[in-house]
Order: sequence, then C-alpha cells, then structure tokens
Amino acid sequence: MDTGTHIVMGIALGGFAMVDPAVASHPVTMTAVVSGVIIGSLAPDVDTVLKLRDNAVYIRHHRGATHSIPAVLLWPLLIAGALSLVFPEANLLHLWLWTFLAVFMHVFVDIFNSYGTQALRPISNRWVALGVINTFDPIIFGAHVLALMIWAFGADPVWTIGILYLAMFFYYIARFAVQGAIKSAVRNTIPGATEVFVAPTMRFFHWRIAADTDRHHYVGRAYGRTINIYDKFMKKEMPENNLIQAAMKDKNIAAFVSFSPLYRWEINEYGNIYEVRLIDLRYRSNDYYPFVAVAHLDKECKIINSYTGWIFSEDKLKKKLDFSHN
Repeated sequence: MDTGTHIVMGIALGGFAMVDPAVASHPVTMTAVVSGVIIGSLAPDVDTVLKLRDNAVYIRHHRGATHSIPAVLLWPLLIAGALSLVFPEANLLHLWLWTFLAVFMHVFVDIFNSYGTQALRPISNRWVALGVINTFDPIIFGAHVLALMIWAFGADPVWTIGILYLAMFFYYIARFAVQGAIKSAVRNTIPGATEVFVAPTMRFFHWRIAADTDRHHYVGRAYGRTINIYDKFMKKEMPENNLIQAAMKDKNIAAFVSFSPLYRWEINEYGNIYEVRLIDLRYRSNDYYPFVAVAHLDKECKIINSYTGWIFSEDKLKKKLDFSHN
C-alpha cells in the first residue's frame, strides 16, 4: 500500500488497541502503543531509500528483506525497545505485541497488491502478490479516514475501528470475487490462455489484464466482465546470442527480469549501437508501456548504458540513457 494508507491504518490500529485493558487503563502505555503501531506501520518501507541509489537496486530489494519473516520479528523488538527508553513506565510486553501486530499488518496488506512482497524469505524468495488491491485504494483509504473522523468526534474507538475492520473484511472478499470473475471472463475471451494476469486499478470494476497463449501475448482492460483487448503481440523466443547474453548480465536488465513475469523483447540497431529493450505488458497506460528495461551495447557487446524503471515517453527515456537516435 502507499504511505498515506499505511499511516491511517496505523492510527486506526492504535485506536483498536484500546480493546486491551493494559493499554486503555494506563495512559503511558497507551501513548507508547499508539506511537509503536504508527511507527511499526511504516517501518518495513524504510527500504524506499534504496530508490536514491538506483532503480535496479530498488526493484530488486523493495519489499524484500524488510518485509521478510526475520524483519517482521525484528522490527517490533527494535521499535518497542526504543520506545521503552522514552516511556520507561509503559507495559513492555503489550507495547511489543501491538507493535508486532502493526508490522505484521503492513506486510500482510502489501501481499494483496500486484507488486507484492517477498514475505516468505528466507524460506522462499518468491514474490507473493495476490493482485486484488491497488497500491492506493480510495475506498480503503477513505473508509479509514471516515472512521478516524468518527472517532475524533467522540465515538468509541474500539467499536468504530472494529466495524471498520469488519467492513474491510467483506470488501476484500468482494475484490477476490470480482478478480475471479474477470479471470474467468478473460479465459472465455482468449481460448487457450496459459497464464492470466489481472491487476487492479483505483476503480472497483476497472482492471488491467495481460494473458499468454502458446503463440501470443494479449493486453487489455476489463470493465466488469467485459473484456477489451487492445494489443496482441506474437510471442518470440529470445535468441541466445552474445548480445542477449551480455545484456542479461546488466544489473538493470537483471533486476527487471527478476521482477516482471510477463514481458516482450525488442532488439534495435542505431548506427554502431544495439538496443535491447524489455517491456512489461502488465501496466499499459494511454497506449504506452511505461515499465521497461533498456540496455545499449556496442559492436563488441559491451554495455554502454542502461536503465530500468517507469518512463512515460521516449524523450524522457533518451534523457535517462543520455542517448540520441540521430
């Protein structure tokens, strides 16, 4: 989820913590727990700073180690330990328990995005992405803000947040139902589909779709159970030549491949420069595929420059690569 949603989720969990007598009856513990759950709701995303280094490192590691099983166990210890120094009279056990729940909830809700997390590390490095909730979901965010406002106007926080959580439970069930119906509609529209990717958008009934058959890639949108196919690409096996082998060793290309399950490739030649481009098919936007990895190589198959990330125009991509086709 986005940072704003994690914040309101943390505040809401702080309100629900009043169900615990050890928290509700002790003001210092209450303050420490509310602080702990808000910090815990944000802590796993500390790896966002990796974006300052470069996109390849960010793509490979964001929602990786910081969302893993060891991290879920370690974050609460660090946060509760630090807060116990600030609030020495707080009940440390209950501070740790609620902080642990906040960290766990952060990782848990991220699993429902199409980006996903490596929440099973070190057992498995597989990305767990259920793809039923958009990174920013206005209904989830709005429902939390509404509940927090009702609480602020004097309503009982336990009952208010409890009702919110019940509503969210049924909302998630509805999202799974819609996703299942769309996947079924895609398979009916594209006979022989071997893989179907359905990604949510901010609109409840609008979903991105991408599908594979033995011979083609298909890209489109779903509006309810109505499937519109916008692009159809012939599948081509990637050659195993020196150019491709060299490109695949580039950190940006390798990061892209480690993250993207459905992409097509292109090889272009501009004078003495070869371009290897990988294009993720899951994020089509306004007739453009913005998530790409590009490497430029010389005649000796040495990397000149490369890039991976979100680019919404060819001009911006050229600037990133510091390269002109002229």
